[in-house]
Amino acid sequence: TLHSSLSATGFYEAVNKHFIVLCWLLWVCLSSWVRPSFSSFFWQVDVAKHFLARVVGLILLPLFLYVTVFAVHFVVLNKSGPGDGFFSSAFQSRLMGNNLYNASMPEYLAYGSTITVKNLRIAGGYLHSHWHLYPEGVGSRQQQVTAYSHKDYNNLWLVHRQDDNNSQSGSPDLVRHGDIIRLEHKETTRNLHSHLHEAPLTKKHFQVTGYGINGTGDTNDLWQLEVCGGRKGDLVKVLRSKVRFLHRATGCVLYSSGKTLPKWGWEQVEVTCSPYLKETPSSQWNIEDHINPKLPNISLSVLKPHFLEILLESHIVMIRGNSGLKPKDNEMNSKPWHWPINYQGLRFSGVNETEYRVYLLGNPVVWWLNLASLGLYLIMVAVASVTIQRGFSLEQSQVLMRGGGLLLLGWLLHYAPFYTMGRVLYYHHYFPAMLFSSMLTGITVDILLNSADLILQPPYSDWMQRVGQMVLLLSVLYSFYLFHPLSYGMTGPLAHEPGSAMAGLKWMDSWEF
Repeated sequence: TLHSSLSATGFYEAVNKHFIVLCWLLWVCLSSWVRPSFSSFFWQVDVAKHFLARVVGLILLPLFLYVTVFAVHFVVLNKSGPGDGFFSSAFQSRLMGNNLYNASMPEYLAYGSTITVKNLRIAGGYLHSHWHLYPEGVGSRQQQVTAYSHKDYNNLWLVHRQDDNNSQSGSPDLVRHGDIIRLEHKETTRNLHSHLHEAPLTKKHFQVTGYGINGTGDTNDLWQLEVCGGRKGDLVKVLRSKVRFLHRATGCVLYSSGKTLPKWGWEQVEVTCSPYLKETPSSQWNIEDHINPKLPNISLSVLKPHFLEILLESHIVMIRGNSGLKPKDNEMNSKPWHWPINYQGLRFSGVNETEYRVYLLGNPVVWWLNLASLGLYLIMVAVASVTIQRGFSLEQSQVLMRGGGLLLLGWLLHYAPFYTMGRVLYYHHYFPAMLFSSMLTGITVDILLNSADLILQPPYSDWMQRVGQMVLLLSVLYSFYLFHPLSYGMTGPLAHEPGSAMAGLKWMDSWEF
């Protein structure tokens, strides 16, 4: 099954990491031809040619390939998935299987309608409530109101006049800019409510709750609906109108803060009533689902966005989604010190002997050779530095120190920052740093094998170099063959169970396959 929503953000993230590597290579290439003098006209022409070649080859071409990959991705992954709610209504209208795909619904909001209300902040979520109450000490102990990023029955609300619950007979009256309305949660029959208690997380805002029963409440349940940029009497267009809900009693505006509630709030997004009335996406909403059998329907095909719009939105969702990934209590997550030593992989699928199990794990020979090469490189640099200080010349000292130094710096820049991050980390976050580590291993091993000339005379030194290269190559190939079931799918008993074909491959107890 193909999904086009948050299941794809891992793919987006991987593409972005490789794009960062390309930018780093661009900096290296640009720095290589800088000269202290531009006195010669021909030299300036030559610099211009080099500059244009690098702009085309290292900026425009990678950018074109990057965007092309997304274009193919959007064409192939065009089906609805569980993360649709993270995206805007317009984005969802292009997903096959989504309720907005080739859908039709009443064009204008009316009293008596059943609706869902979506925040316009990217990944802001749907206005949501459930039977659970706010805990003791968090405002008043009334029913929780949150923003939830997934489609759910608890996202449904009924639109009522301020003074009654009755739907109109015949054609219902349409809701207009400036009308005072009441929103009743369909599942729990409590009204959308606010009061002067402080919000759970955003302390300068007011708490939003569900209050009353069967539509009976008080004056704190009344909201003035405003169409952003609208005038008195303007109709509210489903999906297309940006609206605000102004609380009549306190003068605050319904707001999605983007902050994740603790476990008592099911880690959904906090909804508040903000006293700051400036129009922002967090205080703007649109009516997404609209059910009213008494009104005629129109097609929503006009909503489908163009490529640049969905490209920009997918990146914003990815950035905000990643920033919201925080470690949960008792949740197993990868740590930066795990990565260089190949301490623990990442399970993709399967937890028993009947399912295909796919496990992401680094090739142990490559991973541990890279780790050993990091230490060996530092020793070789120290020895080379002492040797040069004593007046000896080393043939490959420039390659060792300058070329290897750049690769070591690249490894550190792509690895060390993860120690400062508070978000959830995964094994694949090490892959860009791994690229630099592998290139540094290539330089280290090559210089080490070439140093055979210092010990043996030709042709023995040449023979020793070739033997070393063949041993390294065969070791990598054999280890790939040995561990390939982890990538292509394992079946049968788990590695720690009797009779498992994988038992001999579990070289470390921390590997989970």
